[in-house]
Amino acid sequence: MHHAQIAQRAFNTPLMVDPAKAMVFLSGLGPRITGREITFHGIDLPSAGAEQATPPARVSLFGNDLAQRHQRNGAQPYAVIDGIAVIEIAGTLLHRGAWIGQSSGLTSYEGIAAQLQAALADPAVRGVALDIDSFGGEVAGAFDLADRILAARAQKPVQAFVAEHALSAGYVLASQADQIILPRTGAVGSIGVVALHTDMSGALDQKGIAVTLIHAGAHKVDANPYQPLPEAMHDQMQRELEVVRFLFAETVAAGRGDRLTQAAAMATEAAVLRGADAIAAGLADELADPVTAFRSFAAAPRGTTSPSRKGPTMTITPTDTPNPAPVAASPATTGPAVAAQIVAEPPAAAVAAAPTPETATMTADAVRAEAAEVAQVCAQAARLGVAIDAADAVTRGLKPEALRARVLADLAARSDAAGIIATAPAAAAASKDSPIIAAAKKAATDARR
Repeated sequence: MHHAQIAQRAFNTPLMVDPAKAMVFLSGLGPRITGREITFHGIDLPSAGAEQATPPARVSLFGNDLAQRHQRNGAQPYAVIDGIAVIEIAGTLLHRGAWIGQSSGLTSYEGIAAQLQAALADPAVRGVALDIDSFGGEVAGAFDLADRILAARAQKPVQAFVAEHALSAGYVLASQADQIILPRTGAVGSIGVVALHTDMSGALDQKGIAVTLIHAGAHKVDANPYQPLPEAMHDQMQRELEVVRFLFAETVAAGRGDRLTQAAAMATEAAVLRGADAIAAGLADELADPVTAFRSFAAAPRGTTSPSRKGPTMTITPTDTPNPAPVAASPATTGPAVAAQIVAEPPAAAVAAAPTPETATMTADAVRAEAAEVAQVCAQAARLGVAIDAADAVTRGLKPEALRARVLADLAARSDAAGIIATAPAAAAASKDSPIIAAAKKAATDARR
């Protein structure tokens, strides 16, 4: 009898387990435990014809029928509660897996993606709830799924309910939601990467086993478990992990916006934060019982399920117009140079994206573009010592032009506007019809008097 401790737990003892689950377990591991084949008595095993009647779900990166299989059987591949699709992200996360939901403590990115795609296409679903309790998993496939979740927010609101862990790869996915709800003891973070190398050479020596690796290609057997890890190989693996960690932080920042920047994500050094500490650090948005928070999410009237935030709700994404070049932080140049960026007219792309006052509604892209510009103006103003709450500005619907005028007015009151106008870009200074420039010049003149 091999693995006696496991055998004692599996045989000749009462079990509270579904018979089908027990059959799968014993079929796979039984021969390894007992050292012989396992036969079953009193359990009706499916016939070969029955297996062929339900072929396995097809899976690929380019198309699969995971969700369609459930729909053909008259059910959605997720639970729907009051118009909210609930997608479970639990246990260890794997790249590939031809199943929906959790299976033997595993959840596949493919299964999550299939559910997400079906929820977005379902007219009966008005929002998506990610039910997350995972310590993480594989890097492969995680960032691609994160991109899908981020893109889904443009179609339907997405909230992440952590009960009780969203760590590492689990946090990659949670960070892409509109809002992260965390219980008092919930844990998030672990924005880092780890790799394990097993050196079996000592154990093999003790057993008198010699392994000879015959290979073609200098790096074919790098990091093999039969030899100690060379220092050069260790350093290379360390560099690779740092690259993935950088991508991790970059992905988190894309989902969290200015609530958690890439630099702040890197600065956590893969720490795990709980409850209020996670909220204060920007890793989560609300401290609440997930069940109660979900009920509030589901009870919101149709069209209003997008959550309110303590910070701007947009994701700042690159546009065709690059961000202004960084300004050296010297007393002589920092203030005027940054103010010149504020005075400058908004980029053409942002102007085109912003709707006219007569427009009754704004597209999602226009809202994000305007919110991003508001956040940029507020950040630049802060460097000049002018405090503007970006969240409040977005909530009140303040336009970037109004914020620029406010900054200039505050600076003019301190007799700084003259220096601002003197250092403004030539294009902005030449724009005689600009009401922002005209107001700034007038304020500067009045201040000098």
